[in-house]
Amino acid sequence: MDAFPAYFPLAGAKIVVAGQGEPAEAKARLFDGSPARLVRAEGAEAFLAGTYAGASLAFVASADKLFVQAAVSAARAARVPVNVVDSPSQCDFTTPAVIDRGEVVAAVGTGGASPMLATLLRNTIEARIPEGTGRVAALFRRTQDEVRSALPDLPRRRAFLRRALEGPAAEAAMAGNMEAAEALLRKALAEDAPEPGRLVFVAGRGPADLITLRASRALASADVLVAPPDADPDILGMARRDAERLPFAEAAPERLIALAAEGLKVVRLVTAPPEPDEVAAYAASGCAVEVMLAAPGS
Repeated sequence: MDAFPAYFPLAGAKIVVAGQGEPAEAKARLFDGSPARLVRAEGAEAFLAGTYAGASLAFVASADKLFVQAAVSAARAARVPVNVVDSPSQCDFTTPAVIDRGEVVAAVGTGGASPMLATLLRNTIEARIPEGTGRVAALFRRTQDEVRSALPDLPRRRAFLRRALEGPAAEAAMAGNMEAAEALLRKALAEDAPEPGRLVFVAGRGPADLITLRASRALASADVLVAPPDADPDILGMARRDAERLPFAEAAPERLIALAAEGLKVVRLVTAPPEPDEVAAYAASGCAVEVMLAAPGS
């Protein structure tokens, strides 16, 4: 990862766009409908550090190199990160291609190397993100404190949220019926019961593009990940970044059974089929066991 993506909250934020013309207008349009306060600086005011004071971000767009140099110097004097249109070497940050679904925002960046590629990738991803996705995020934001209070145990809360994201509450939010969505989510929360832990064997030899959709979802929802030294790095990259990584040498059956007994979803990557007796021992312990070793067409 050559650049770290980050999201700046816009509620109450000040954003400065310095310059004139279509490039400056395009940067300003990025904030249409946002709660940010947009400040336009088109003349000598762009050269004053006070213009940028308190701003979260600044954008400079001009064909005049002297204007750009003076505006960038003023913004940096105010300790504000700057983006300069069509000049990656002068940028403190680059502007990604943005997919805006309200409370769900996705971005594709190339570090300024190829904005056209970022736009093409954005269009591909945008077609797969429904318009109502932002309303689903809004639902979970509104009920976040209630869910945390009712389910203080993190693994159990994660399991509830995974189910809720595919349940009737999310469907109602997607359709725009937020009142029904909140009622359905609270009903599900009141009826929630702890699920048994699960141990999932996933093929880890690769290549990653042959892994099944079910296996990729298991990786994305793992609470604990175990991987042998020869596991495919691309498959490892599909796992949740915040999943606990249990060293392979410590992954004795009794340890995995104990983790599953806590209600955790344990995903073990394997580069050779597990021994039938081993799988049977896990199943006999009472934890659910699932084996996902076959790739499509294999």
